[in-house]
Amino acid sequence: MGSGRWSHHVYDAAREFRAAQGLGAFAYSDHCMSATPRRQWRAHPSLDPYGIGLRESRDSAEHPGSLAIAVLFDVTGSMRRVPQVLQAKLPGLFGLLRRKEYVRHPQLLFGAVGDATCDRVPLQLGQFESDNRMDANLGDILLEGGGGGQATESYELAMYAMARHTSLDCWEKRRRKGYLFLIGDEMPYGRVKAREVREVLGGQLAEDIPTAAMVAELRRTYEVFYLLPAGSSYYGSRAVLQTWRGLLGQNVIELDDLSAVCETIALTVGLSEEAIDLHAGLADLADIGSDAAPVVGRALAPFDHRRREG
Repeated sequence: MGSGRWSHHVYDAAREFRAAQGLGAFAYSDHCMSATPRRQWRAHPSLDPYGIGLRESRDSAEHPGSLAIAVLFDVTGSMRRVPQVLQAKLPGLFGLLRRKEYVRHPQLLFGAVGDATCDRVPLQLGQFESDNRMDANLGDILLEGGGGGQATESYELAMYAMARHTSLDCWEKRRRKGYLFLIGDEMPYGRVKAREVREVLGGQLAEDIPTAAMVAELRRTYEVFYLLPAGSSYYGSRAVLQTWRGLLGQNVIELDDLSAVCETIALTVGLSEEAIDLHAGLADLADIGSDAAPVVGRALAPFDHRRREG
């Protein structure tokens, strides 16, 4: 996947069409919740991970140097606002990555994480796209809003899927890692469960995998970041932060305004790719008319400081 080119005009036309038809940006989710009993909820076919095979980020004549960027977000409880913010600000995210040349050929995958112990749809994974199909993938996400209320969600199952069911030309051809952003406010479970791999992905796993081992495997091919936004149930939770810092080290970012999530992702990639320093990145935000610079500056200052020291 990953052919085609992003068009702001196509994005605007799709938004205007939905408005004219009285449809929201998440029409599939709206339909499920209004017309289907919860026990019958299913992931949209375009995002259903059962029998997943591979999600692929591939080079093409249009994109000879593709770079995979995956954004997976918790859709339980208070985190259901995240995809709405992403959808509204998707042009800005893609525009920053390309127009400011942080990445010349980004390919974005969007997905959603729930709780495999109790949700009907605990995992949703789109495809890596370079064009407006990424907007369609976002719009097909089911905003289940469930979760088990115990400060854990099935991030470890999502990380298993990304580690073992994606294939990236950036890594396989150039040994250049992709990027994975997990946006949430809770902790992963302690292990990837073979039963859940079978039930959710339709795969076979001989035995459970400790989450720390799964993260180590994932980080061979991805730079992995965890974003904890304000307004979520466990924002500022010491237990949540310590758990993720134990798994990801410095790549844990506290964000005190959810509306700045797209700009934070873009500048994190720009910093990691050494396309910018933080000062230049914040100037780029001002240049495109974003007012997120103070929030992003606070969020990324610790990461930028440690990156420069390293």
